[in-house]
Amino acid sequence: MTRAELLADDPLWLILIKVVIVLLIGPILTIFLIIWERKAIGRMQQRPGPNRVGPGGYLQSIADAIKLPFKEQIIPAGADRKVYFLAPVIVVIPAIMAFSVMPFGPQVSIFGEQTVLQLVDLPVGVLLVLACSSVGVYGIVLAGWSSGSPYPLLGGLRSAAQVISYEIAMGLSIVSVVLYAQSLSTGDIVQAQASGWYFYLLIPSFLIYLVSMVGETNRAPFDLPEAESELVGGFHTEYSSMKFALFFLAEYVNMVIVCAFATTLFLGGYMAPWPISLINDNYFNTGWWPILWFFGKTFFLLFCFIWVRATLPRYRYDQFMRIGWKVLVPANLVWIVLIAGLRTLRGESEVSTGQILTYGGIVLLVVVALGFVFDRGTRGVEDDDQVPITGGGYPVPPLDLEIPEPTKRKAVRGRRSARRRPATVGTGTGARPDAGKESDDGDL
Repeated sequence: MTRAELLADDPLWLILIKVVIVLLIGPILTIFLIIWERKAIGRMQQRPGPNRVGPGGYLQSIADAIKLPFKEQIIPAGADRKVYFLAPVIVVIPAIMAFSVMPFGPQVSIFGEQTVLQLVDLPVGVLLVLACSSVGVYGIVLAGWSSGSPYPLLGGLRSAAQVISYEIAMGLSIVSVVLYAQSLSTGDIVQAQASGWYFYLLIPSFLIYLVSMVGETNRAPFDLPEAESELVGGFHTEYSSMKFALFFLAEYVNMVIVCAFATTLFLGGYMAPWPISLINDNYFNTGWWPILWFFGKTFFLLFCFIWVRATLPRYRYDQFMRIGWKVLVPANLVWIVLIAGLRTLRGESEVSTGQILTYGGIVLLVVVALGFVFDRGTRGVEDDDQVPITGGGYPVPPLDLEIPEPTKRKAVRGRRSARRRPATVGTGTGARPDAGKESDDGDL
């Protein structure tokens, strides 16, 4: 029986168990990821990190999860209350729904019932994940707009532009995977990698996807929608209490989603890594072992998220958009053409896959290098409309400000007030009010 047929025969009680597990994966991993991230970044930056709550500080995330719902909820007076309440829900629900099409393992037996470790295997499961990530940004835009404040609005607009830019690159990087697997089903894509994982067969697509998933989730160094140095807190500046916790939850759930999706598309999904896959006649690719491999690969990619945040500074907005539109998208288009040509040549000639991938990779690197060269050449062009930093124009004030000398009238007024104000010596109760009094012509 196929995966779809096995899932179609699941009884109601088994479906409910899977639904509950899918709903709990996101919040549980969020609690774990928060403390893991704070500990890992603390170690990288040579500081202890959280170490007060619980043994070694490992209960800090649970304390935060209990504290946030009881915090005071402050709603801006100018906020659109209905949209303001709805926006965090729109962000969280699509993120959790994307887990439903992730294949966590092969066929297993649960209480005597044969099933697959997946909630549903749709023929267009890849498109469902992309759709969920697209709908999530709608909640971010609504949160920025409904807050009635300029900083959240700017953060929402930035997030919309960011997701549009990097979701195009992400979608194009998946096209080559679909061309190789000949399917949009996540389960079929994993099974198609039995002869070779796509992360080395399609390494340009894999690298572009890794960069795109950081931009898609608004994580450092691409956290421009919530840049605290520019926008205070971005789209969630006016949110507090449980609503802020929902945004926090959605960010980490989206991290898990894109990493699990990368594992499914490029890292063989739940298949055991080499050389473990060669042991005992493929024993570790059956039963419950594949869950360990799936989450091991996912946690490795999540650690890369943490590593990048602790290492790289935040990009400027123009640099960030330049990477998306001038590097990732053109390189993706060239690579898709090469993959389509590869599929055609493999059926009509004797050219090996390795030769075509080698030559195609060289062409792709040349295109990317030319893009950087031409982009560097345009940076030296001067713009007559630019405002110099010290010119005193909008929006930057002059940096060479000097305190003006007081006018004669203010100086005379200051001397008069000094004459009327008694001077005291000492700090005790016996200080004389006229001690240290200077003449009327003394200096101030």
